[in-house]
Amino acid sequence: MTDVEGRLRLRPLSIDDEDAFRAAHVEMEAEGFTFGLGFDADEPFVDYVDALEQRGRGVDLPGRWEHWVRSVFLVAEVAGAIVGRSSIRFELNDFLAYEGGHIGYGVLAVYRRRGHAGEILRQSLVIARAQGVERVLVTCDDSNEASARVIEAAGGVLESRVVGAERDLVRRYWID
Repeated sequence: MTDVEGRLRLRPLSIDDEDAFRAAHVEMEAEGFTFGLGFDADEPFVDYVDALEQRGRGVDLPGRWEHWVRSVFLVAEVAGAIVGRSSIRFELNDFLAYEGGHIGYGVLAVYRRRGHAGEILRQSLVIARAQGVERVLVTCDDSNEASARVIEAAGGVLESRVVGAERDLVRRYWID
């Protein structure tokens, strides 16, 4: 279902999204950004979609999904096209509390500078709060000025800059 007015909406990934998802994953991977968290291109896509659905219910899956927190992975769609994605974590483990945050989002290059990142974050905040997350940690690479502006426009207050696992500086923002 596509919004008839062409507005952005977040929705769960479906098996019908396989081609668009794989293309987005490859595109963002070339930029050093993981589009499909936990995605393995060699596994059947239906298994990946199923694992995401189970993670949303908090099922602790063995293997690479073990010890992941309860979260949802949603694609951002405008007029039938996937323009980006959001990953919303309803709790934090040590890694997420340090540099990953409650919400991670990305927009495909061709769809940037159209307000999609801000709308993805706005809708993600609504979802996080509906699941009981009152104070939301959102992070971005220190060099990503565009993302920093999006987070600040959503009410993000910079708490600190930390050295991340990749040895890059990461900005940590809280949104109340």
